[in-house]
Amino acid sequence: MSPSSETAHGQRLVIVESPAKAKTIKGYLGPGYIVEASVGHIRDLPSTAAEVPDKYTGEVRRLGVDVDHDFAPIYVVNADKKSQVSKLKSLLAESDELFLATDEDREGEAIAWHLQQVLKPKVPVHRMVFHEITKAAIQEAVANPRELNQRLVDAQETRRILDRLYGFEVSPVLWKKVMPKLSAGRVQSVATRLVVERERERMAFRSASYWDLVGTFGTGRTAADAANPENFGARLSSVDGKRIASGRDFGQDGLLKAGSTNTLHLDEQAARALAAALEQTAFSVRGVESKPYRRSPYAPFRTTTLQQEASRKLGFGAKRTMQVAQKLYENGFITYMRTDSTTLSETAINAARAQVTQLYGADYLPDAPRTYASKVKNAQEAHEAVRPSGERFRTPAETGLSGDDFRLYELIWMRTVASQMKDAVGQSVTVKVGGRAADGRDVEFSASGKIITFHGFLKAYVEGADDPNAELDDRERRLPQVTEGDPLAAEQLTPEGHATKPPARYTEASLVKELEDREIGRPSTYASIIDTIIGRRYVFKKGTALVPSFLSFAVVNLLEKHFGRLVDYDFTARMEDDLDRIAAGEAKSVPWLKRFYFGEGAGEGLVAGGAAEAGNGDGDHLGGLKELVTDLGAIDAREISSFRISDDITLRVGRYGPYVERASEVEGEPGQRADIPDEMPPDELTVELAEELLARPSGDFELGPDPVSGNMLVAKDGRYGPYVTEILPEGTPKTGKNAVKPRTASLFKTMSPDTVTLDEALKLLSLPRVVGLDQEGVEITAQNGRYGPYLKRGTDSRSLTDEEQLFTVTLEEALAIYAQPKLRGRAAAAPPLKELGTDPVSERPVVVKDGRFGPYVTDGETNATLRKDDEVETITPERGYELLAEKRARGPVKKTAKKAPAKKAVAKKTATKTAAKKTTAAAKTAAKKTTTVKKAATKTAAAKTAATKTAATKTAAPKTAASSTAASKSTATDEG
Repeated sequence: MSPSSETAHGQRLVIVESPAKAKTIKGYLGPGYIVEASVGHIRDLPSTAAEVPDKYTGEVRRLGVDVDHDFAPIYVVNADKKSQVSKLKSLLAESDELFLATDEDREGEAIAWHLQQVLKPKVPVHRMVFHEITKAAIQEAVANPRELNQRLVDAQETRRILDRLYGFEVSPVLWKKVMPKLSAGRVQSVATRLVVERERERMAFRSASYWDLVGTFGTGRTAADAANPENFGARLSSVDGKRIASGRDFGQDGLLKAGSTNTLHLDEQAARALAAALEQTAFSVRGVESKPYRRSPYAPFRTTTLQQEASRKLGFGAKRTMQVAQKLYENGFITYMRTDSTTLSETAINAARAQVTQLYGADYLPDAPRTYASKVKNAQEAHEAVRPSGERFRTPAETGLSGDDFRLYELIWMRTVASQMKDAVGQSVTVKVGGRAADGRDVEFSASGKIITFHGFLKAYVEGADDPNAELDDRERRLPQVTEGDPLAAEQLTPEGHATKPPARYTEASLVKELEDREIGRPSTYASIIDTIIGRRYVFKKGTALVPSFLSFAVVNLLEKHFGRLVDYDFTARMEDDLDRIAAGEAKSVPWLKRFYFGEGAGEGLVAGGAAEAGNGDGDHLGGLKELVTDLGAIDAREISSFRISDDITLRVGRYGPYVERASEVEGEPGQRADIPDEMPPDELTVELAEELLARPSGDFELGPDPVSGNMLVAKDGRYGPYVTEILPEGTPKTGKNAVKPRTASLFKTMSPDTVTLDEALKLLSLPRVVGLDQEGVEITAQNGRYGPYLKRGTDSRSLTDEEQLFTVTLEEALAIYAQPKLRGRAAAAPPLKELGTDPVSERPVVVKDGRFGPYVTDGETNATLRKDDEVETITPERGYELLAEKRARGPVKKTAKKAPAKKAVAKKTATKTAAKKTTAAAKTAAKKTTTVKKAATKTAAAKTAATKTAATKTAAPKTAASSTAASKSTATDEG
């Protein structure tokens, strides 16, 4: 009997994670059901010691976990969820049944368990699971609930405790030895190490030069049609039986790899000499090899392949992909998007096959349905691949979607339909062309071609590639129909030079693939992991490439030398296996945690070959985490953050950023230093560049004493540009309520620290300058700000055209500027510097313009500043589209946070309506009597209060239903 029939006239409370999901599901359940959102996790480990109940002290208070009593977690209701919990309790009190309808993965199971623990229901509780939000699926889930899966809950709780111990024990080491406010995590630290190791490979890389020949050969026949061309291109493959060296034959050191004895390395001189010797050569076809070509469809999307393809085809980052996918899922367009599975249900297979017949015809439909086995070990996150929802798939045109939602749905729809289509078939052909040079050497050229005779699934979908030079599956290369012995004429022989390239940096897509291939972490968390390492400034993006910062070099250096086991790839992968064994009931949580934290022999009941036996060979795997973080005496903070550039130049990562240093010739005295630009890729810091940075003027340039205060004025070159400041006398309080801050002013663009004069410094420090009063007595000032010189009258600011106007603009000129309509931006629109074409995403024209921060590309909706390597003259349309795609992926700058307190205040008034009515009249009377001075004071106080409230509640500021829920879930799964 279904739960619905047991209490036919009762009220049922259904709890899901997000308001958007609640709204969709409520429409399918109808009367008798109340559907409410928990808005993600309602309970978690405390984020600070202040959240821990007073009865807990010491290590328990610091960690939020009682490691001495079976690693008991201390859970607290999140501060921003207390009102929602009260609402859920109130609704539950009026209900006869409770349905916990959170996501069907481990994390969703844990959220359901926490809800049950906090709400303490006295009515029947059911676990309602579904992997798509359609009417049929929801009604099926209500009619067939199950019990809470305690194994999944235990597995998720173990992960959470493990990540807490890792983060809260290792992160403080980074604070002490590298820089404050850093973080370490079980997966994020390994992901950072991967990016750093790739950059190390690039830094150690030495390019090799090699040459070959490219020939165009004619058959002597007139082409009958495009399928039988009259000539074709071929590349030199061997000389006298020796294979011509190509990029794969060279190592990272730029030398030929060992075992390349039968390889011929041509330089430019040798290639040109060979081309000259072949000018009169008679060539012929030496061989034709034809093989059948067959390509099977790609499997339906799982989480990671969806992220990779969305990156390649749509320019989405992993985070953006998951945000859009979650929105599609919650609104009933696709199935659950966090899954390791490539399986399709029978319903989905039938829907896909029906659309194949409808859209492409019966010739494209295989006789039997296609099934796909998951390639992911321990796949368990969900039961089905990411696909369109429902018994019949809506075509993209039928959905009514637009923008990113439409594009991602279309991608998922095409991939799913294509997975049930026939193979692509054809022929691949290799033609060998031979001849003898004038000097007697025998040469051979090779050409390969591919003809697709039946496109099959390629009609619907072609997978992208991380390598921009890679050939996609649907590309054909047609060769003329030739047979062995046919004579050929060399129409052109061209020597071509090549250079080996360093290994490509990871992109978000390729890093996701690498993590999955190494079986590190859970695929469903990769988006939040990448977001974390970018947010922590361990990695930054250059185009689509992930570039490690110098800070990440210092962090990874420390972790490798002193916590080698924790960032060892095999250890991390084995740890994931151990956690899956715990989920399967093959290992126990507490003994495993004891062994991880306290060390070898601390727990029993473990499977041999587990994570505790993995290490990096230095013996540190024998000690537990606690022992590793206790003895920090061996960690030399300066050594960890120092990297040799040359014999006398060292790169150091300081608390305020990276810098290069040349040791002083006088022992004990500080050396010569120069800051490194924040976003300089590490592989670009050469000895020559370090010398150039050190050669630039640096240090303090004394300008002379201020004639009024007597304080010495100095010019400095700071991280945010050159400036002048004053040196305060010794003993001047620098902190507290009596603190005195030195006057500071940025230099003009025309000034430099080594040439600015005392008089110029005094003028700069005199800013802001009072220009005069307007007709209403409001003061107008000239000020130099972050975005350049401007006038200010009350809250109305107007830009000035150049910095000298700060000292020369008159009151009349200022009033004339204010008499003009306020322009959006600094001036009227200037003509574009360059036109790039139509953006493939927004389908709007893209141009390059000149802005206050330099040139930028724009499509009228999105602006993206050109990077240091981009030049207006040479930027390509593709690069412009890439910059815009990256900017869209970061999303808009949130400007509404300050409004949050106002919204809360309105809500509070609604809650206390009666009290508000009683005080309204009195408040109005008091407001009328208040003087102007009091008004100003009140405004200031109100502003301060609002600012305080905004800071205190900014994490609770509403975004969107999808993003707030996703953020709440990721908070509970990311490492500390």
